Amino acid sequence: MGVSEKKSSEAAFDVPTLNAENLQSNMKVIYYSRTFMSIIGGVIAGILGFTGLTGFIFYFLIMTVTSVGLIAKTGFTVYSYFDSWSQIILDGFLGGLLSFVLFWTFAYDLVHIF
Repeated sequence: MGVSEKKSSEAAFDVPTLNAENLQSNMKVIYYSRTFMSIIGGVIAGILGFTGLTGFIFYFLIMTVTSVGLIAKTGFTVYSYFDSWSQIILDGFLGGLLSFVLFWTFAYDLVHIF
């Protein structure tokens, strides 16, 4: 068995490893990005006067744009930075929703009620 054959057979069984600290840092970036975009989206929804289902559809649109932006930032190689696609698409979704509703109602009250 030659050297090149040995290297290729070993490479076939190599499992990609991720640094835990880098993975944790990447997850923090996702949470911060989602929280920031939720706050900005909530303020915009409140100023534009969205109510009811329209506001929640706007939130889903904002989170979709955020997810696509984060995936694009990884160069569409998600497994180089995260364990799975679900981490980049779904993590921080509910926490962001609470921030969105808080700033949505606050901005709506300031602009349209007072």
